[in-house]
Amino acid sequence: MLLIFKSLNYLFNYLVIPVRAVVGLPREELEKLSKTELIDKIIQLEAYNFQLKNIFNKKLDENDDDLRDELKELNQLNDQCKTEKPEDVNKKNAIEDSTEGSPENPNAVGNKKNKKREFDFSKCHKRHVLMKFLYFGWDYQGYACQEDSNATIEYHLFRALTRACLIESRNSSNYHRCGRTDKEVSAFCQVISIDLRSKFPPEEQYEEDSLKNEIDYCGLLNRILPKNIQCIAWMPLRSPVYSARFDCVARTYRYYFPKGDLNIEAMQKACKLLQIHGDFRNFCKMDVHNGVTNYIRNLQAANVLPCPNVQDEQRQGYSMYFLEIKANAFLWHQIRCIMAVLLLIGQEKEEPEVITELLDVEKNPCKPQYTPAIGLPLNLFNCEFREKTCRRTDEELAMAAQTDDIVPPQEEIMDIDSTPDTSPWIYNEENLQKLIENVQSEWTQFSIKSTMIRNVLHNLETLLDEQFKPQAVQSQVLLLQDGVKPRQYQKLLTRKRCESLENRIEHFVKKQRLIVN
Repeated sequence: MLLIFKSLNYLFNYLVIPVRAVVGLPREELEKLSKTELIDKIIQLEAYNFQLKNIFNKKLDENDDDLRDELKELNQLNDQCKTEKPEDVNKKNAIEDSTEGSPENPNAVGNKKNKKREFDFSKCHKRHVLMKFLYFGWDYQGYACQEDSNATIEYHLFRALTRACLIESRNSSNYHRCGRTDKEVSAFCQVISIDLRSKFPPEEQYEEDSLKNEIDYCGLLNRILPKNIQCIAWMPLRSPVYSARFDCVARTYRYYFPKGDLNIEAMQKACKLLQIHGDFRNFCKMDVHNGVTNYIRNLQAANVLPCPNVQDEQRQGYSMYFLEIKANAFLWHQIRCIMAVLLLIGQEKEEPEVITELLDVEKNPCKPQYTPAIGLPLNLFNCEFREKTCRRTDEELAMAAQTDDIVPPQEEIMDIDSTPDTSPWIYNEENLQKLIENVQSEWTQFSIKSTMIRNVLHNLETLLDEQFKPQAVQSQVLLLQDGVKPRQYQKLLTRKRCESLENRIEHFVKKQRLIVN
């Protein structure tokens, strides 16, 4: 222990203290030091500088050109300091100080020519498009940007868009997203609508040659984006107000899970009861504080299906299934809450009819207390869009206001102009091949881990059978049920209830944080 302490004390004195002391010493004090002391301090500074460069290189993002330029300048400065004499350096600094910012000295610190030339978007054409992305969300804090974290999908997306000079800023990009996924949730079909820089003027943008020779949006972004966030395709849009959020008519999610000890037939029976246009306040996390007071959703389909291309094993608990659920829109944590109840039904702790009871908000206005399933197995699998937007441009709204017109329904808009706003998705063969390579790398990495874990499980299960011959252990789904496992299970309808929707609305109205008409 004493040896470790002495070593740490030596490192601290050797690396940290001298650097601070040298920085604060004036030239007069340095001149009083002996030759040996000066050599020691130079060695210390070089060691410290070497450490800083190593840390800088480790932290450096492989795509961050700005930081690489700064590191290059730092290395050049270090080399220059090694070769130049002190009097030459002083003369050069004096000359630069006297001519700072002057046109005769292009290397001066204050000269604007040293700065990178900004991209002039006023000279560029724009086009309104849909863009389709996939991402694996387990390394991120969710899709939407957050003030306290850069580990979001949206942060990396806009970082890539601005670095590729496809947009000037988020505020001016006419941006909408189809879905807002939570922490760890993935997407195979996340779609955004946005205005991007184009090579062609608006009147030429839908010509066949223009579409073929347009900027390779996907390829350009995929070279900047992380490998677990990639652009699949893009679609030109005719209406400048077409929205990935408001013109999406259906969203499909999949929640993957192992069979374990679940009764799949009971879960499938419960799914049929979920297919209803009803109030799902007992199957979500209510966010009244954000102004959401309507919890009616049209759940169009819900099914529990076996995963394709997955062979059942002798121990059926390891075969994989997924819940596929489709609706016009979803509430906060709605699918995770539905999955939590379905897992209880699959474990035969609840009857399938509990779904009907929870959907009856007159009989059960308050949600029983239960924990949603974890978000890791969930992904946004597909999105469907209407051909013609239901939104109107500023010019159309102005004309309607002058004539006291009312916004027509979707059917009437289609009759006015039969040309659809959407068009086929545009794919690129080379980009798709690279995308498949990236996803195959992800698959290889996790498949190796899965196979290694599965072999360990096989050996442990064989050992347990040979030594004790107990009942088979099937606890694969315990991870999905986020929360403490109680010793004695309590039925959902007998549990403590959360506050009712009406009480929450009244609470926020009293605090003047919500206005209800």
